[in-house]
Amino acid sequence: MTFGQWLGLTALVASLLLLWSLREALVLVFAAVVLAMALCTLVGQLRHRLRCPRPLALLLSLALLLVVVLVVGTAVIPAFVGQFSELLQKIPQAGRALLELLRQAMDSASRMLYGRSDGTLSWLQQGLQGANPAGDLASHLSGGAVRILGLAGNVGAGLIQTLFVVAVALMIASQPEAYREALLLLVPSFYRRRFRAVLVQCGNALSAWMVGVLISSTCVGVLAAIGLSLLGVKLVAANALLAGLLNVIPNVGPTLSTLFPMSVALLESPWKALAVLGLYVAIQNLESYVITPSVMHHQLQLLPGLTLMAQLLFTVLFGPLGLLLALPLAVCLQVIVREIVIRDILDPWKTQRAAAP
Repeated sequence: MTFGQWLGLTALVASLLLLWSLREALVLVFAAVVLAMALCTLVGQLRHRLRCPRPLALLLSLALLLVVVLVVGTAVIPAFVGQFSELLQKIPQAGRALLELLRQAMDSASRMLYGRSDGTLSWLQQGLQGANPAGDLASHLSGGAVRILGLAGNVGAGLIQTLFVVAVALMIASQPEAYREALLLLVPSFYRRRFRAVLVQCGNALSAWMVGVLISSTCVGVLAAIGLSLLGVKLVAANALLAGLLNVIPNVGPTLSTLFPMSVALLESPWKALAVLGLYVAIQNLESYVITPSVMHHQLQLLPGLTLMAQLLFTVLFGPLGLLLALPLAVCLQVIVREIVIRDILDPWKTQRAAAP
């Protein structure tokens, strides 16, 4: 290799190391981009319906979001916080009730197998008596929620990061074309037009994903509220709101949202907990096979296995925020891989190989 090639390789390695060291800041920037795309989607809808200029549509969008935040902050959040605190208090009780049911089942199985309740299965009963995972489960769930919502190990750092994301998102939403053109300056001139088209496709895919997730999460929350009310489960508002919010996180979110209402229902009767499990399984199947395909028919379809791998990878790389942003990151990466890696690199290379003598 020549000196210039070694120099270029060294610069590439140094750039990759620099990006790796800045990965936490980069994922915050991507969170701001996602938030800006959500705001731009709302601005675009208002411009299309009201036929107004972009600055006015942006002001109307911010005013509408402010009204929604005020209404949610005054009417929904206090009730949710109270019910959610009660939910966390009920989880240890539900854990003890579940352990008692397991002990009774072991007694019944021991009588059936050995004719007495202190048979060979007594070692399992003693293990269950010594186990007390309920308190640890509650502490882990509450600690995980604080880490996800705080975006950092302490509230002060999380607040600063949140303000940074919101400020950058507002700046990007005010002039999205200017920021896109500034990003294009980092691309070679011969590829800028093509890369501009790829960025537009990424933006469209993110907008479609956000609209689809908003509709599907709302449907899941409403269906959960109706089903829990019919079953007579307490704390309907908190459980329904959790079901809608956690639906944003595929695979992991629906599983977590099922634990809370099942814990509440288990304190009343085991059959009601099983009924809640059946209800949530039905809701998730309805969301997966009916609601999501209906509202996301223009969205890029991600395979469940790829979604799960993306969640694991981005959580390891970026922490809890990576789990929240795993799906939008996967959506953008799918567009980039399809358009740049496959269509612009691999397909022409394959054509040239086939045309070669």
